[in-house]
Amino acid sequence: MSPTQSASSLAIHPDTAIGTVRLTVADLARSKEFYERAIGVRASELEDGTTALSAGDGRPLIELRTGIGTRRLDRRATGLYHVAILVPSRRDLAFALARLAEARWPLDGASDHLVSEALYLSDPDGNGIELYRDRPRDQWARSGERLEMATLALDLDGVLGELEGATALQPFAPPDTTVGHVHLQVSDIPEAEEFYSGVLGFDVMVRTYPGALFVAAGGYHHHIGLNTWHSAGAHPPAPGSVGLWNYEVVLPSHEELGRVLSRVRAAGIPVEHAERGALIRDPSGNAVVLTAA
Repeated sequence: MSPTQSASSLAIHPDTAIGTVRLTVADLARSKEFYERAIGVRASELEDGTTALSAGDGRPLIELRTGIGTRRLDRRATGLYHVAILVPSRRDLAFALARLAEARWPLDGASDHLVSEALYLSDPDGNGIELYRDRPRDQWARSGERLEMATLALDLDGVLGELEGATALQPFAPPDTTVGHVHLQVSDIPEAEEFYSGVLGFDVMVRTYPGALFVAAGGYHHHIGLNTWHSAGAHPPAPGSVGLWNYEVVLPSHEELGRVLSRVRAAGIPVEHAERGALIRDPSGNAVVLTAA
């Protein structure tokens, strides 16, 4: 199957989204404190010993687990580049920045991507986090079928100006906060494109960044980012390493889930049972749980 095929019968449903991202961490208590205080999510303990991090009453944004002898993050392996948490507005992004300042947690970067404005940081284990807000879709620039994205300096003063008139810090992220996308380290871009676009059916939205590819459903700028900036030719991390455990791709119905799984099986990709769906692995070993809303 060609990665450039775009027939509607092969496209993943436009309402597909990213669900829960599951991470392995070295110290659950330390991570829980960080995510509650600096990110503004609420933590709850699940029956299997994992910690769920949520903004509202729906699907958790992130779930955390740990284990005996957890290995440090290998930045040269495949896995998570960052999990991107989407807030509803620029004012909400300003409150997110204020929470980080209150927690005295440093930024790794802050960028204007034309389609969005983003803050970048790392959790205590080095897992990458993006906090961002989207610009309205009618402001996104396009070049033919492709979106135009860039990496420019973020106007931090302008973002903080959104807090004018605020009388207090908002300690919690808004309830309609979601995981907007995941960005993965992969070993090979053409292999990743064949898997995510050719098999799963995501549309290629941006391919202008050297060593990277951005794919999405429904015309979004990207639900999944893929890069080889630190991981070209790399292998998955050693068992027990901190980092990505798995992440969910959420289809809008069981019928749509079945359509995607049919393509997966036709491509000869092994399918494992998962609690909320079916687990598959991309060519770089990143675990994806296909599930229905």
